[in-house]
Amino acid sequence: MSLMPVEEAYRRLVSGAAPLPRVETAPLREAFGRVLRGDLHARRTQPAFDASAMDGYAVRSADLGPDAAPLRLIGESVAGAAFAGALAPGETVRIFTGAPVPDGADAILIQENAERLDGDLVRALEPVSAGRHIRPAGVDFREGDRLVESGTVMGPGPIALAASGGHPSLSILARPRVAILATGDELVLPGEPLGPSQIVASNTFGVAALVEAHGGRALDYGIARDERDEIGARVDRALAEEVDILVTIGGASVGDRDLVAAVFAEKCVALDFWKVAMRPGKPLMAGSLGAMRLVGLPGNPASSMVAATLFLGPLVRRLAGLPERPFALEGVLGADMPANDMRADFIRARLSREAGRAPRVTPLDRQDSSLLSIYARADALLLREPHAPPAPAGSPCRYVVLD
Repeated sequence: MSLMPVEEAYRRLVSGAAPLPRVETAPLREAFGRVLRGDLHARRTQPAFDASAMDGYAVRSADLGPDAAPLRLIGESVAGAAFAGALAPGETVRIFTGAPVPDGADAILIQENAERLDGDLVRALEPVSAGRHIRPAGVDFREGDRLVESGTVMGPGPIALAASGGHPSLSILARPRVAILATGDELVLPGEPLGPSQIVASNTFGVAALVEAHGGRALDYGIARDERDEIGARVDRALAEEVDILVTIGGASVGDRDLVAAVFAEKCVALDFWKVAMRPGKPLMAGSLGAMRLVGLPGNPASSMVAATLFLGPLVRRLAGLPERPFALEGVLGADMPANDMRADFIRARLSREAGRAPRVTPLDRQDSSLLSIYARADALLLREPHAPPAPAGSPCRYVVLD
């Protein structure tokens, strides 16, 4: 199978995917970043009563003419405990922000413009107009109003609005379930004793974080040894548990112990592509088995994370119903670049920004695909197209943001 261009691989894996049809009910505290399914309507009116917008005194505006006599204080209204009676001419009620406005009152005299006198009397230092400092019932929304439109990504504002509208839970799109399987006899978990030929399985944790950041739910399928039966059993488990995406890490190349492709063939995986014309990340594979998608990431740490950033993250976002992001953005080179060969290079880089200018994208010094320390320092991938000619610093370029 020949090397597939990056854009074609992206189109096959991501562009053809659709949001999952599954809908679930989740409490508000679990709704952040999720996609609302169905319009959300208010179950109540907000505020449910005329409310004071300021601390002060509820008054009848007609009582505050130039030669008005002091008002008689007859009670108070606080949030959660309204004044029970009604104002008659010449009367006032002490009131606090958010408290119900008593019947008969049509304005709030703010406390800075009032003077307390002996004998429960209050003198107005300034007149007020009818409606002043009163939030009318329903000024925010009324029962039955549409609060949030279907398809909205629920951020802090929409979540607070849903709560105010009386909704303790929401109907939202289910998060894609992404099983992550590391492969290789050499792998051990962080903190476990390392043998002389072993390494830490770091990719699992980076890929899981990326999946969660893009709206998925990461499922840890552990480490499978370099045995066809063991890898095949994890594929069977993923099918039985109806995961949406099975991600394998490592074993995607062509060595004698790179068994993922062989197991995929045994399981009759419909392979969309295997090997992409990119660096790092060439031994990337993708396919499907029934409704389950499979993504085989390379084992080298930076290769794995770059491929996951470019392909797995956007696929998870698409299944989660989240807005698609541009594949690459426009910037300028922060250093001279040599000519490129037939593969697209995704070079770990740092961004610097100046007001009114395109971001400057400067490659980091070392680019070996095994160097996680370099990947962790990067905040962008500088894209060098196949067969790109030499380019001096300041030339236009394209880059991919690293979350």
